[in-house]
Amino acid sequence: MKTTGDKILDRTLDKIGGKGLFVKELDHALLSGTVDITIHSLKDLPSELPEGIRIAAYSKREEAEDVLILPQGSDSIDKGLPIGCASSRRTAQLKGLFPDMDIKPVRGNVLTRLEKLDRGEYSALVLAKAGIGRLGLDKRISREFTAEEMLPAAGQGIIAVECRDGCEFGFLDAVNDLGSQIRAEAERAFIREMNGGCSAPAAAYCTLNGDMAYITGMDVKNGRVIKKSIKGRAEEAAELGRRLALMIKSEE
Repeated sequence: MKTTGDKILDRTLDKIGGKGLFVKELDHALLSGTVDITIHSLKDLPSELPEGIRIAAYSKREEAEDVLILPQGSDSIDKGLPIGCASSRRTAQLKGLFPDMDIKPVRGNVLTRLEKLDRGEYSALVLAKAGIGRLGLDKRISREFTAEEMLPAAGQGIIAVECRDGCEFGFLDAVNDLGSQIRAEAERAFIREMNGGCSAPAAAYCTLNGDMAYITGMDVKNGRVIKKSIKGRAEEAAELGRRLALMIKSEE
């Protein structure tokens, strides 16, 4: 199904309603009974789901970090051209990593963006490593950012399966990854408490070590990037995410 977000490519997402546009038509098909399940990149799902829809399963998380991609044949960034990215989260962090570079929005699917890059419209692109890997384009990666350099979007690297409330699809237990679920719920609780939509600069990243959860959250206020971390028991990860958001809000 083609969604509004797939069709409108001449404006940035924050100008046309945020990344929720990528799921609107699929949500309608789900609620109307046209389909029974829908599958999304979790980072594209709003932190507040429409009434009547729930996430039934989370895939095992792929590497969640972002990567830098240069034009084919290049081995360094051309400072005369902008770096292309599609989110305010990346833009805010790139300004710290590349203070002497222009950062410009880029729209379209991954292959379309790569075409624009190779045509000479951008000096580099910043994309999710998971998406590049799914397309078998790992060789295009020039640099992998650590989570400390570029905090990933909440849910990045996880595929989510949605269904209607009240529907029981036991077969989805076979694909649900509990570790991903815990991390996703923590990150999405942070975004929800920050009142951040998918196009907001807020970001959160949770890692697990045994029964402990470690969460880093970020927001941008008046151009200043605010980052904080929290740790606690994994079974309380969602509450930790909410508390971390309150900590960051108190600094703003």
